Amino acid sequence: MNRKLRIGIIGTGGIAGAHMAAYKQFDDVEVVGGADIVPGKAKAFFEKWDMPDAQAFDSPYELIKNVEMDGVSVCTYNTTHAECTIAALEAGLHVQCEKPMSFTLQEAVDMVKAARKANKILTIGFQPRYSYMRKKVDEIIASGAIGKVYYIQSGGGRRRGIPGGTFIESSKAGFGCLGDIGCYSIDECLHAVNYPKPLTVSAVATDYFGKNPKYFPDAGRFDVDDFAAAFIRLEGDITFVFKQSWAMHADSLGDTLWLGTEGGIKITNGFDYNNKPSRVMMFMDVNGQQVDSYVLPSHPFNAYESPQNIDIFKAKVRDFCDAIIEGRPAPIPGEEIIYNQAIIDGIYRSAKLKREVEVEIPSLD
Repeated sequence: MNRKLRIGIIGTGGIAGAHMAAYKQFDDVEVVGGADIVPGKAKAFFEKWDMPDAQAFDSPYELIKNVEMDGVSVCTYNTTHAECTIAALEAGLHVQCEKPMSFTLQEAVDMVKAARKANKILTIGFQPRYSYMRKKVDEIIASGAIGKVYYIQSGGGRRRGIPGGTFIESSKAGFGCLGDIGCYSIDECLHAVNYPKPLTVSAVATDYFGKNPKYFPDAGRFDVDDFAAAFIRLEGDITFVFKQSWAMHADSLGDTLWLGTEGGIKITNGFDYNNKPSRVMMFMDVNGQQVDSYVLPSHPFNAYESPQNIDIFKAKVRDFCDAIIEGRPAPIPGEEIIYNQAIIDGIYRSAKLKREVEVEIPSLD
């Protein structure tokens, strides 16, 4: 491609700024237009970024119809990810869609079908994939060093971390912490084991903090989950215990774990009271001895040896651009994230029904 890559941004709210900040660092990319359903919002967005030549619209369909582009970033509400993505794909554009992929599982399936029909990239915005720590953990598990993984546990969570804006409205976000940060936990846990197919889900979701003005000042608007937990059966006799929270009376929901027949890996999440950063440990038996070793950092009192200046969001956006330019497949393909969405969908349904549900993934054909 001898000319600059031409990109549009659909949805010019908070996360769109992160996309713009990344795109503006690339000499071979130009953002040529954007759209937002709030009148004047796209225009104000480009004024803020001092981009008077970018074309602004109050409808994504008008942007797609009137501006020549190679691809778009979809940064809209969760409940509109599917319709905006499909419209762009049907117009022959490559798409980088923010997480979560969609609201319902069927929407995710429809998005992948549209990408296949158009023969265009559909990549989903999980920038933690580009972190040094994630890559090292994935490499160890893929090497077979811990044997067959039979149990996975997500951890982390926020003690007080309910966002504002549209994140707390089901009409726009669909779900709360489950979709906002829960999808990250699922991807971290399951990408490391090549995303086995989910079979059944038994889940709970609560809203004790978001609806209580003692803990959240905008409680009157809150109608999504602020905590979710689930027991998930995966193909290959793998058990996945999922936990995520925007608010709770604890500093963490625990460690992230992969237990295998020959070893285990633990990520201690977040910062504890001694201000120690997240760290990765590996547990094995060697010659009859139980051996516990630090993967990152290599010693508990050392600072990370890993590169600390990696901008994972920039890396995500750059990979999308390079995939278009080089004719590569989607960096984080929708086909893979369908399983992520199937689990979120299963948790949502199970929590509503108050019983275990089966996961049935529609055909992509």
